[in-house]
Amino acid sequence: MQDHPHCLVRSALLALAVALMPLVMLTGCGDGSGGSAAPGEKPAAAGPSKYPYRVTTTVGMITDIVQQVAGDKATVTGIMQGDSDPHTHKPSRSDRIALQDGDVIFYNGLMLEGKMQDIFVSLANGGKPVFAVTQLIDQEKYVLTDEAEHDDPHVWMDVHGWSLAVKAVAKSLSAYDKANAAYYEANAKAYLAKLDRLDAYAKQVIGSIPKEKRVLITAHDAFNYMARAYGLTVKAPVGITTEAEASIKDITALVDFLVEKKIGAVFVEASVSPKNMQAMIEGAAARGHTVVIGGKLYSDSMGPAGTYEGTYIGMIDHNVSTIARALGGTVPEGGFRGVVKEGIAN
Repeated sequence: MQDHPHCLVRSALLALAVALMPLVMLTGCGDGSGGSAAPGEKPAAAGPSKYPYRVTTTVGMITDIVQQVAGDKATVTGIMQGDSDPHTHKPSRSDRIALQDGDVIFYNGLMLEGKMQDIFVSLANGGKPVFAVTQLIDQEKYVLTDEAEHDDPHVWMDVHGWSLAVKAVAKSLSAYDKANAAYYEANAKAYLAKLDRLDAYAKQVIGSIPKEKRVLITAHDAFNYMARAYGLTVKAPVGITTEAEASIKDITALVDFLVEKKIGAVFVEASVSPKNMQAMIEGAAARGHTVVIGGKLYSDSMGPAGTYEGTYIGMIDHNVSTIARALGGTVPEGGFRGVVKEGIAN
């Protein structure tokens, strides 16, 4: 496999970071020092000049946790809406305006938004507070990588791991707006208590799946953190970025796996084309083995705005409830909060 372009960008950024030391703080270093993870960041601004101040975020999962922590002190605008794929998202003019207009910026920090990294660097070099929500995660001990050693950015699939992102948001907003640090910490504490209960629910329902059936096959490798946290085996025809293409060899190998292990369900993703999954279903059928779509999961995007699945808690509730139900687990009616519907996501 050839080096991914994200790695080339990352190497260039690392060189820039070294040149700018000691002002620089590298993405995901896990040293707990707080602040922005964008190379070349200058000291954060003195704080908001008025309330609510403006925060701009990238993906919906980040937007939601920032809203939970910021409360009424900020208006939070997410630039990626609906089923937008952050791996391939090219910043539009409106995206650039939203980022420029934001008083504070939050992004993933593990190259999820690879085509936007130069913008984050430019904004940080200009003195804007730019924060990676993965800044408190231990790079060596926690972050997963693929065979080419690309970081896996899908941390939100492990509720406990994403709790560290919530803490990072509270730490960053407290540094930016010191006058309201206690407010942000209180909001984060209340939200983290909800995430603790969600994490316990995920362990319960995934754990109810018969051990031999805990196999999750999806469109791309977005569920490895979930697999590690909750005891699943995951396979996909495409790696951690959707920019890659599945080969015939990849599809054939998964068809062989489906038939050999007698796996009866695969899952499509809301932000990824289902064509590879359909090919696998057809390949298994040609060999006399029936495979169905167990449901549509949210991977790189959440559900529609204004819906339960359009929140981080709703997204995870939908995913784990759908997976457990399709693979033979025991799921309470309506899932974690009694509102998850059976069937394919919107």
